[in-house]
Amino acid sequence: MHFQGRSFLSITDFSKAEIEYLIDFSIHLKKLKKNKIPHQYLKGQNIALLFEKSSTRTRSAFTVALNDLGANPEFLGQNDIQLGNKETTADTAKILGSMFDGIEYRGFSQGTIETLAEHAGVPVWNGLTDEWHPTQMIGDFMTIKEHFGYLEGLKLVYIGDGRNNVANSLLVTASLLGVHITIAAPESLMPDEEYIEIAKSYAKESGSEIVLTDESDIAVKDANIVYTDVWISMGEEKDAEKRLELLEDYQVNEALLENVDDNFIFMHCLPAFHNTETSFSQKIKDKCGITEMEVTEDVFNAPFAKQFQQGENRMHSIKAIVAATNGNLFIPEM
Repeated sequence: MHFQGRSFLSITDFSKAEIEYLIDFSIHLKKLKKNKIPHQYLKGQNIALLFEKSSTRTRSAFTVALNDLGANPEFLGQNDIQLGNKETTADTAKILGSMFDGIEYRGFSQGTIETLAEHAGVPVWNGLTDEWHPTQMIGDFMTIKEHFGYLEGLKLVYIGDGRNNVANSLLVTASLLGVHITIAAPESLMPDEEYIEIAKSYAKESGSEIVLTDESDIAVKDANIVYTDVWISMGEEKDAEKRLELLEDYQVNEALLENVDDNFIFMHCLPAFHNTETSFSQKIKDKCGITEMEVTEDVFNAPFAKQFQQGENRMHSIKAIVAATNGNLFIPEM
């Protein structure tokens, strides 16, 4: 099956071979970028960037990736688009699809992006919804492959809030690729059964081992990758004290990492609350007395911490996704 014209709404849209191709293509495009070799596969195209949620990395990554590819990005923020407000999502999709060559969407509902893809007639790419974060996954597993040189058989441990879009996506992507995946989270914050079942079906084929546990210290034994995310997501600030109490035993700190594998990296999709140098973390300190949340300052700044390489790789991987699905490239059958 060819990539051209296809949307990327969740990891399940592509096969293992196709995901592996996107990871390798990302690494290739990064080399072209570093060597200043032009790669304008989308020259003359116009791409709509729809953002219902605010963004730093995703917006920057799409904008730079599209400029490098020769396309013209058009940002449409929360105040510019009417999805389901004064115009139905389907109507908006038809109009934008008639004007643009592709559409990125970052927002809340997976249903919204599925409607966009159904009616736009052009590729639609998921920059994040409440359920899935597939473009993040290509950059994440690209980062892992850059460090280790391979993926199958590695052990990835995700610690913290296990029922958010990043945890869902890591669980499914790792199991698809044959990476052993552990989710260490409180029982009330485990992934929904839907994602566990998808992961189990992939694991039967790939040999990935899936572990769900509430014991973080046991979970990280012999881990190659320890990954965490914020404890308090957008819209959950009012429950800060309750969330901190629930997750206080799931902080990634030096004590937790005593028994990881000798060849080990730390990952975080950012932003990270590792000190009190943001207004949000200062509020948490004033309210709850906490100065470090999901990861400590020493771990965040350690040589094994790869979150900034991971952040840069969002751009290279998004470029690969967009070029593969909309660049009229010759890509062999997977």
